[in-house]
Amino acid sequence: MQIPQPVPESVDLKPLSAVLATLVDLGTVPATGPALAADAATVQQELAAEILERVPAFRVTANPDILPELAAHSGEHVAEIVRLLGGGTPGDLAFVSQHAQRRAEQRFPLEATLHAYRCGHKVIYNWIRRHAVAAEGVGESELGSAIADFSIEYTDLISTVVAADYVAHTRALAEAEGDRRSELFGVLLGGFDESDGRVARLLRRAGYLEQRQSYCVALARSVDAREMEKPTRARRMADAVGNVLSRLPGRQLVGVRDDRVVAIISDTRRLSGWTAPQTRLADRVYPELLRIGPAALIGMSTDVPSTSHIPKALAEAEVALDFATVSERVVRYSSIPVRQMVLRQARDALQASLPAWVDELLAADNAAGGTLVATLRAYADADMNVLRAAKALAVHANTVYGRLQKIVDLTGLDARGYGALTELLLATDCRQA
Repeated sequence: MQIPQPVPESVDLKPLSAVLATLVDLGTVPATGPALAADAATVQQELAAEILERVPAFRVTANPDILPELAAHSGEHVAEIVRLLGGGTPGDLAFVSQHAQRRAEQRFPLEATLHAYRCGHKVIYNWIRRHAVAAEGVGESELGSAIADFSIEYTDLISTVVAADYVAHTRALAEAEGDRRSELFGVLLGGFDESDGRVARLLRRAGYLEQRQSYCVALARSVDAREMEKPTRARRMADAVGNVLSRLPGRQLVGVRDDRVVAIISDTRRLSGWTAPQTRLADRVYPELLRIGPAALIGMSTDVPSTSHIPKALAEAEVALDFATVSERVVRYSSIPVRQMVLRQARDALQASLPAWVDELLAADNAAGGTLVATLRAYADADMNVLRAAKALAVHANTVYGRLQKIVDLTGLDARGYGALTELLLATDCRQA
């Protein structure tokens, strides 16, 4: 006889052992074992057919392994019951644990597996009742009650084991997936050396080294940046981004890094070298990101042609996120004006080295109600045409000339020259930024 393996300490074998002891006293164990063994193949088919009929998940699954494994697992239960009613002791449930882990790996619903066990309860009871042997003087009612108790306790025991192992294995799979995703994020966002064989294998398994792919990066955070310091709020934001991106074909990798949601999106750029490229990936992603609620600010990169360019895309998304506001929540890097880009790069680096006249000009502008800088902008927008600038400002042309002269007196720069106008605008914008 095969020696049973111990079950987890959390599983209580006493109820099943007590029922088996009762069946021994009634003369059913071990006398019923041979008859049950002779009928094992038939009842195995009955079990599988009953489950298939009553549990829809087994009928609709597209996984080709589910039904063969259902038949095999039904046979394992039949063999275990034959062993127990032939005089064996409870304990050998390794096949139940293995089945639970397999179902977890297949993402097959736990409830469907437990429902299958409940459906099998009646088949097991009728099978044992057909072949039950009773000692002299044992009534039908007493024997039937003991067999029903055995069927219930056995079903409860295997259901407990399956539920515990399924949940534990699902958690382990989730942790492993989290570690893999974290490593992928680190590799893709930090850049990698393509000569590193381990990294190449990781990316290849995840599908990131396929040919003719485009990639873009999106960064998201709450309007109130402090909210992203709360793990639950950051997770909800990541889930929202993941949900809208799931509408798109291709691949999305979404996670939280540095208090921001990071999404790496990829899709096929063209089907082959002979076909035209598809619409830019960033253009397809943009309308989906607009679906996210008003509490999110989002920056998007342009398309990049390979994984080695993803760090560049990340930098673009960071710039775009800086420009996102409540009025323009989703900003594409490609839509940012060059002038605004230059100002962003210069606003920190040039603050300490701006000429002294900038502060004098801005102080005078403040005293004049903002009319001096407004005149500079209107003059630039009018292609340096005083009459058009005056019309835009709703003032006389002489007023414009007077303000421009005032600026000359303050700065020594005549805005009527292109170079001086450019310097005045850039300097004032840098300081105001």
